[in-house]
Amino acid sequence: MPLKKLFFCLKLIFIFVSVASQIAYAKSEGNIKKLDRIIAVVDQDVITEKELQEKINSVIGNLKSQKIEIPSESVLRKQVIERLIANSIQIQLAYQTGLKISDAQVDKTIERIAEKNKLNVADFKRTLEKDGTNFYKFREEIRNEITIAQLKEREVDSKILITDGEIDNFLNAQSKEIQDEFEVAHILIRVPEDASPEKLEKLKNKAEEAAKQIQSGKNFTQVSAAFSETPNALEGGNLGWKKASDLPTLFVDALKKTEVGKLTPILRSPNGFHILKLINKKGSSGPLVVEQTHVRHILIKLSEITSENEGRQKLIGIKDRLENGIKFEDMAKQYSEDPSANSGGDLGWINPGDTVPEFEKTMKQLNINQISDPIKTPFGWHLIQVLERRSQDMSKESARIQARQQIKMRKSEEAYQDWLQELRDRSFVELRLEDNF
Repeated sequence: MPLKKLFFCLKLIFIFVSVASQIAYAKSEGNIKKLDRIIAVVDQDVITEKELQEKINSVIGNLKSQKIEIPSESVLRKQVIERLIANSIQIQLAYQTGLKISDAQVDKTIERIAEKNKLNVADFKRTLEKDGTNFYKFREEIRNEITIAQLKEREVDSKILITDGEIDNFLNAQSKEIQDEFEVAHILIRVPEDASPEKLEKLKNKAEEAAKQIQSGKNFTQVSAAFSETPNALEGGNLGWKKASDLPTLFVDALKKTEVGKLTPILRSPNGFHILKLINKKGSSGPLVVEQTHVRHILIKLSEITSENEGRQKLIGIKDRLENGIKFEDMAKQYSEDPSANSGGDLGWINPGDTVPEFEKTMKQLNINQISDPIKTPFGWHLIQVLERRSQDMSKESARIQARQQIKMRKSEEAYQDWLQELRDRSFVELRLEDNF
């Protein structure tokens, strides 16, 4: 039996057993209880009413914590079921194509989340369970989020091509004016490619109704949750701060004419009708000056042959020889297991963030020509020597890097939404909800 069919059958068996046990319990209590049921079939997966309600409860909790007004039940159900369907389709595709996330990756992500909350993992787990969140389900949600992010990178982001010509044109266009930054909230009423004139008019009226509600004083976040079809609609559609270069020209032209706190006119693009709210605006920053460090190192990698202690002891011996007059570059060429060994361990000029945190922290603490004690990073054990420091205007280099990132970001979001819609269109989805939407 194919794996995806086996996965589907196992989930159905689990639901059947769960329902059967609920029936037995209901009979033993002499009561009639509402049982879990399948509300959607998505290819080889199913979504149950319990899953939907749990996700709705989670979304409501998040909205309340952010003090965002909660939309009507029918609107919330529609938004959440569509999100569950999209996630199910992507998770199934990842599973079928061999994309798997290890337990170690999940554990590392949870560790970072706990650290951000200034907790260790054990305390973080207790906090979640105290708030009514099942830790196992939380782990699986994190696994799914990582899976979807890596799937997007593989299927969409990695296929986006950006030429030097595009970067040059981008920078030439930006150099003609001081680049503004906009804090924007966004509502999208999506228009299918094959929409009839009648359908188009209906969707335009829907966009006009959304704008009318906001202009009459209704909270933007609530209208976003009720009308918008963006991934973050339930969170209010806030895009955060965006440089003009991060936004479509259609948006920028409208935002430039809009006062802070006001709405743009309804905008029409190939994707649909857009409503933007300009939350705030600011000008661009000046030159980008960074502190660069000219550094070299000797690396001893750890392996089955070289233990952690052996690697450290080897570098202690090398440091003794360096302090007795042996040249650093000679020792690097002889002992270092890094590609830089051929150039005497020289890594050239290093920008902040170019190296792993352990390396950078040690590098910053060294005086010129000082050699560090052995320090450990994920790559192994290092001796580090700082040769020079300088302040460097990286505006041009940084501008090209940022231009590439911004072009990719712009292309990526649009390509991802198109890919997701194509995936949805190719998938078998059967809704079994009582309410019709």
